[in-house]
Amino acid sequence: MKLKKRKKSSRMRGIRTHGHSAKLNKGKGSRGGKGMSGSGKRADQKKTKVLKELYPYFGRRGFTSRKTQKKREKIINLEQIEQKKEFSGKKEIDLKDYKILGEGEIKRDVIIHAKSVSNSAREKIERAGGEIILPAKKDKKEREKSGN
Repeated sequence: MKLKKRKKSSRMRGIRTHGHSAKLNKGKGSRGGKGMSGSGKRADQKKTKVLKELYPYFGRRGFTSRKTQKKREKIINLEQIEQKKEFSGKKEIDLKDYKILGEGEIKRDVIIHAKSVSNSAREKIERAGGEIILPAKKDKKEREKSGN
């Protein structure tokens, strides 16, 4: 009875693959090749590298058509208006590109020019004695005349 079996590879000297398939056992394991090859969706052996170093590796990215891209409007909360130094001594604040949201409180009576405002923000500003001024909306006929 044999106690130790001889390795198969020792009997296969001179044979290119030494008893393994052409891809496996080439010193890199069975990861698929060089670089990031073999790091597809189910590549658990490379998951730590991908997640730590190359985070947005999987999934879609890049540009979409202009129709599907939503223009994100700028927003600001009442507490930010109250805290910012640039607004501290002013009676009128110009935020024409912003939508005003009602998180926080405002204690001063100020006049704010804004693009739009939430209902809660409007109530809080008026409660403090302030005023909000929104851009005038054009009628359908006026828009057709101006070409917009």
